[in-house]
Amino acid sequence: MAPTRSGVRDEELVVAITGASGSLYGLSFLEEAAARFRRVHLVVSQRGAQVVQHELGITCGQCAEGLIKELGPLAERVVGYDQQDMTAPFASGSAPVAGMAIVPCSMGTAGRIAAGVSDDLIARAADVMLKERRRLVLVPRETPLSTIHLRNLLALAEAGAVILPAMPPFYHRPETIEDLVEMITHRILRQFGIEPEKAYHWGEENTTAE
Repeated sequence: MAPTRSGVRDEELVVAITGASGSLYGLSFLEEAAARFRRVHLVVSQRGAQVVQHELGITCGQCAEGLIKELGPLAERVVGYDQQDMTAPFASGSAPVAGMAIVPCSMGTAGRIAAGVSDDLIARAADVMLKERRRLVLVPRETPLSTIHLRNLLALAEAGAVILPAMPPFYHRPETIEDLVEMITHRILRQFGIEPEKAYHWGEENTTAE
């Protein structure tokens, strides 16, 4: 998928936030996705909502309405779903969605997806992406990783998922946490063929400190 610098795409994307630490990664990507896709379908797991509350001080609500409000004018492009709502359109392969990103992705979520256990909307949507050969990006943040974690991630990669750990580089000389988070957000966007306007590339002169 060749990266583009186009504006809002006439496509839909699924974004899920699960119970791993790193809620700021999820919010950052959600904001960028809402700015670039016609429609974003958002699912926050129960444990993900607890972590969001703890790390960001945001009460998500049953269908992530609290998190969606944080997007301001972009909120109108985002639809929230309950984690157990298996009637959501993207629970079926017939839904015209471009792909799915799970940011962050807990190891429990990764394990269920790897085992094909579609016991909630997040796991089911991920299963749909794999079987329909659509882009599925998983952003784990767990460390260290056990042998079981590594085997599950390998199985997912072999099934077609992109494993994109939240491991930001430092060659752009970040000055804030937001600088680090932004770099990972840009990496995720590229997996969906989007080249961020302010993206930093290795070999370019750093402008962060200016």
